[in-house]
Amino acid sequence: MNDSASLTALFVSSFLAATLLPGGSEAVLFGVLKLHPERVLAALCVATLGNTLGGMSSYLIGRFLPRKKDLPGLPAMRRYGAPALLLSWIPILGDPLCVAAGWLRLNPWLSLLYIALGKLARYAAIAAFAV
Repeated sequence: MNDSASLTALFVSSFLAATLLPGGSEAVLFGVLKLHPERVLAALCVATLGNTLGGMSSYLIGRFLPRKKDLPGLPAMRRYGAPALLLSWIPILGDPLCVAAGWLRLNPWLSLLYIALGKLARYAAIAAFAV
């Protein structure tokens, strides 16, 4: 797989993995780095961007949900606010946190920052094992 196609597949995988759809972006990142070890920085940026945008799409879903009943993830978001989104990378837990942040109308820029930092840290740890 060429460099451009690898990064495109990584972006799509990372985006979809951060939505309510299951995905394995970590395995795709690992594979891309094994094929193209010289592209660590580009792969980290692409994976983080895709996964962060996917997390923000969950945030947007939360903003449009009716405010009738509590959602999963609300206690953590009420207690810790946007910094709780550092954990948005955790499977099963991360999606509800992003949705809850949108539902609570947390600052979108702070939410974006914390989502991106959490996702970058996870991908950096994976990259450290791959190269």
